[in-house]
Amino acid sequence: MITIKNLVKTYGTGTKATTALSGIDLEIAKGEIFGIIGHSGAGKSTLIRCINMLERPTSGEILIGKTDMTRLGKNQLQQQRRRIGMIFQHFNLLSSATVYENIAFPLRLVRTPKAEVDRKVNEMLELVGLAEHAKKHPAQLSGGQKQRVGIARALATDPDVLLCDEATSALDPQTTDSILRLLLDINRKLGLTIVLITHEMHVIQSICDKVAVIQGGVIVEEGPVIDVFLKPKQPVTRDFINRESENAEALDEAIRATNAASSRTVKVTFIGELTYQSILSQTVKETGVDFAILQGTISRIKETPYGQLVVRFEGDSADIRRTLERLTQQRLEVEELEA
Repeated sequence: MITIKNLVKTYGTGTKATTALSGIDLEIAKGEIFGIIGHSGAGKSTLIRCINMLERPTSGEILIGKTDMTRLGKNQLQQQRRRIGMIFQHFNLLSSATVYENIAFPLRLVRTPKAEVDRKVNEMLELVGLAEHAKKHPAQLSGGQKQRVGIARALATDPDVLLCDEATSALDPQTTDSILRLLLDINRKLGLTIVLITHEMHVIQSICDKVAVIQGGVIVEEGPVIDVFLKPKQPVTRDFINRESENAEALDEAIRATNAASSRTVKVTFIGELTYQSILSQTVKETGVDFAILQGTISRIKETPYGQLVVRFEGDSADIRRTLERLTQQRLEVEELEA
């Protein structure tokens, strides 16, 4: 659906040149929710704005379907952008217009007949749950309602792709979750391809199928969210994941206190139906080792449940080794931790 090849974006020239993106390659499948996560200044906003050519790349290709956006002239680009909706962090609504008029705006720009505008706006109002707010102005709405208007406006022209530029970072956690549920619902109902950028791992974990981690204008890690989240390879990825844990320092202290001669501390990961099974307790009964749970969580990555336990096993080294082997044989991920 979206193919990005060797994308480069440089600002300035000569000695004053700054490279924002350097050799980006990405494949985003039709109907996928694809997340791009990075710290401020990593290049994620530049990347998403290159997809619809709000930023023109210095070099490289951006294909949506079979159309290379970088080769389009002004009129062709305007036509192609109708296939791409976009929502923003600060909503970008017309303050003097009603909710209805904000959603109707892109339709009127292309001279859509009045009856069709009315039909489409009412359809979008129902989709985002704002049917009773059509006559209100943005100042009368909450942040979450404003973002719903932004989503409805972006979808009014029936795009194939929806770009989300930090769409939830101006919202409180509860409202963020409601917007994420709405985006997931839209993805399922419309088969819409969604590309979202964020600096919050929670957003990626909640609704994305795949994720790319960007740092210094380069994609440093990429893959299915469940793989990247549970088995991060890069320090920046581990940093994002550790931010979700309020007890990281306490855990590090507990690991440092481990007596290596008689114990081993490991992270045990349960995925899918294994999450709710008593595999750990049954295994230690068989092997006879003692254990202490230092940290544990059960959560979901999109629709997949998972559990992670940090466990200190104590006892005979051969019995501990047999315990870890047994856990691995039962399809659990076992990673030894060191201080």
